Amino acid sequence: MAVMNEASRPVAQEPSRAPVSLLVDCDTGIDDALALVYLCSQPHVELAAVTATPGNVGVDQVARNTLAVLELCGRGDVPVAVGARAPLRVPLVTSPETHGPQGIGHAELPPPRRAPEPRDAVGLWVELARARPGELTALLTAPLTNFALALRAEPRLPELLAGVVIMGGAYNHQGNTTPTAEWNTHVDPHAAAEVFAAYAGQPPGRLPVVCALEVTERIEMRPEHVAALAEAARCAGPELVLPDQAEGTRSRASSPLVRHVSDMLRFYFEFHRRYDQGYIAHVHDYFAASVAAGTARYAARAAAVHVETEARRLVGTTVADFRGLWGEPPSARIVSENHPEEAFAELVSAVGALARRLG
Repeated sequence: MAVMNEASRPVAQEPSRAPVSLLVDCDTGIDDALALVYLCSQPHVELAAVTATPGNVGVDQVARNTLAVLELCGRGDVPVAVGARAPLRVPLVTSPETHGPQGIGHAELPPPRRAPEPRDAVGLWVELARARPGELTALLTAPLTNFALALRAEPRLPELLAGVVIMGGAYNHQGNTTPTAEWNTHVDPHAAAEVFAAYAGQPPGRLPVVCALEVTERIEMRPEHVAALAEAARCAGPELVLPDQAEGTRSRASSPLVRHVSDMLRFYFEFHRRYDQGYIAHVHDYFAASVAAGTARYAARAAAVHVETEARRLVGTTVADFRGLWGEPPSARIVSENHPEEAFAELVSAVGALARRLG
């Protein structure tokens, strides 16, 4: 009988507010937008750049959403660049039923005043990583297309980056796109396979931290969290997003930030209810952002990861070998434990404070 390798035992991480500089790659739908809002609330977090990958919506809409969210948060200074326009080898599939036609639910954000950077996302990643070796942590909340292309362009990225946090995959959990596959990995399985192959055998501290469905689906946002956010923002009245209200009811919160976040989340609540998950929202990307920001308490286990790219019904399925049965070195640290109550206390406090500052 195989015995768990010492290296695969869970390793706990405690929260820290040490300064961190992030390169963020996203496909800005609702939970990506919430992740960006949260990162903008953190004084110790530098957003070095945000890049757009197609996924929840097409890449041009991703870029518009990203720019609009950053400007809403008073961060119009953050560079935003467009990357790939399609997955590496398969056609692009988007998710308007999950995030809405524009990717941000019922929210109607003011059009961004800026255009994306003229530089390609991959070139920007490589340029920044080379200019700031050991300083930048990558946060990837989208299909891994751009990151795979960046690794092709600069194979030394695992050594140049300070760390990597990935939202994606499902290891001991049902998929949310097929019975076994999570959305981000399913959209571009070949990119995910290339990324994990590139990290195989790296020192433990350089392995990507993977926030998969077994932990991100524990981060269930509920109407009471939206109400608490409005209260923390000192809105003029209560913010009630309730299951018996008509779908598409618009927020009247006195804080523009709370109003737009509420309108995004209402759509997400409605989607989850439509698929028999309750009037909740799994805010996957917020949790990954809190891991990258250092503000989450969690534990992770090292494993060799396989991403299925061939078997038709299993495309995008991720498998983790925690026990070394394949005889392959680890290629990721997979989060095995998190703390939802702490996560929401942090989110409400931080975003509420940001909303107060913005007025």
